[in-house]
Amino acid sequence: MLFQFQLLHSELSKVYQSLSITQQLHGLIAKTHLSLDPFYATRILRFYAINGDLYAARNLFDTSPNPSVYLWNSVIRAHAQVHKFGDAFSLFRKMLRTETKPDNFIYACIIRACSERLDLDGLKLSHGAVMLSGLGLDSICSSALVTAYSKLALVDEASRVFNGTPKPDLVMWNSMISAYGNCGFCYKGLELFSKMQSMGAKPDGYTLVGLLSGLAESCLLNIGQGLHGYCLKSNLDSNAHVRSVLVSMYSRCESMNSAYEVFYGLIQPDLVTWSALITGYSQSGDYESTFSFFKKFSLEGKKADSVLIASLLVAAAQMANVGPGKEIHAYCLRHGLESDVMVCSALIDMYMKCGFVGLGNSVFSIMPKRNIVSYNSLILGFGLHGLAFQAFKKFEEILETGLLPDDSTFSALLCTCSHAGLVKDGRSIFKRMTDEFCIQPRAEHYVHMVKLLGMDGKLEEAYSLVLSLPEPVDSGIWGALLSCCDACGNPKMAESVAQRLIGNNPESCSYRVMLSNIYAGYGKWDDVGKLRDDLTGGKLRKMPGLSWIEGINTL
Repeated sequence: MLFQFQLLHSELSKVYQSLSITQQLHGLIAKTHLSLDPFYATRILRFYAINGDLYAARNLFDTSPNPSVYLWNSVIRAHAQVHKFGDAFSLFRKMLRTETKPDNFIYACIIRACSERLDLDGLKLSHGAVMLSGLGLDSICSSALVTAYSKLALVDEASRVFNGTPKPDLVMWNSMISAYGNCGFCYKGLELFSKMQSMGAKPDGYTLVGLLSGLAESCLLNIGQGLHGYCLKSNLDSNAHVRSVLVSMYSRCESMNSAYEVFYGLIQPDLVTWSALITGYSQSGDYESTFSFFKKFSLEGKKADSVLIASLLVAAAQMANVGPGKEIHAYCLRHGLESDVMVCSALIDMYMKCGFVGLGNSVFSIMPKRNIVSYNSLILGFGLHGLAFQAFKKFEEILETGLLPDDSTFSALLCTCSHAGLVKDGRSIFKRMTDEFCIQPRAEHYVHMVKLLGMDGKLEEAYSLVLSLPEPVDSGIWGALLSCCDACGNPKMAESVAQRLIGNNPESCSYRVMLSNIYAGYGKWDDVGKLRDDLTGGKLRKMPGLSWIEGINTL
């Protein structure tokens, strides 16, 4: 018996157990009546959960006569980790009816579960329960609340929780900095970063990850470089996770030389890092490097996920070259990704933009499961090729299947109407979007409406629509109206619109060139000369045109 207890303690001290060993240990504990001991019951329950046997874990819990707070914690967390949130909340409510009171770890688990299922009402109730239990200043609960609110894009609520904590620990600092970064408030994150150092808190790798994750535009590159320098001085660049995020940051800021230098220093870059580098090359327009690095990735025996495949297909669509797209499609077939909804949607978009409408439709028709993104890709593809009837038919299919159209659906439909000159249908769709589906129009919706009305000769109506929008009006909307003025031969309105555009975008050359071409078409050479002088005599330079023809083969 002594040997059995020694063996038992030895096995329970291990971090991971196989399911068979867990079952053997459970049997041994049951024979020695140690199953009544909360310590052993909790460890065995956790081992069952680790090995995916939630039924056995729940059965062990249900047969425990007086479960401790640790056992409650383990069984609630086991259900939450596999996204069985309904069972997790049911167990939590059951616990509230017992004499055992939830601790900070249980509340933190429930708070995370609320954020995972985007349950704001549940999160607020959990927050209230935390306050009533006297754990409002607990760092574990507060960190969970900050993270949960930020995941729901409620950064003000997250900030209030943080500011209400008198002595935040490093985890709390990191949670709030990450919250600012995730919600696009990088400067507030940097202010907090300075404040934490002034208060004696020492940043770690997670702090830098939170800061770097919020840098997503090339104009923020200098800040990213400064943080990289801090990492080097603090020896935080040795952290593989920090280096991976540095690759992502440089890629998002389109500084690919720096991204590659950091990437090259990684011994074993993971899938996320590879994806960041490859996607960065794609977004910066370096498609040759995009596919070159994907080949290197494949030669190392690594397998792409749906996110990386979608990024590669976007690159192929931007190239308008079906060749690389077909190769990626073949890769999907070889690696069992052809049924993934994200991959199929990207395939449809790629084939449509490369001019292969039939292939795009074929991918859609064999999809085992479709979502609104796949429907949107198909509708937009039909619309771009003037196939309005097919686009409208797919919209009706969306409604019949019970899917809810989103703003991208209506953007694709309005684009379809614009290409086909269907003014009446466009007006009807725009009205349905706002009245029936309560979708607030975005700039791209107005661009399509302006083009639809303007190209049909209804310039005054298009102009009135633009003037009715709140300032500042997006340049794309004014640009659409200017192109309509050019097409319909209205130089007076074109001049008025162009002056607005030039005033809002003084560094842009394209609008001056468009207005110059309009003046030239009506023989107003003095005005043409003045605009040309601005371009040739000043610092403004027109981006030269570029075109190419890729040889393509059909399947």
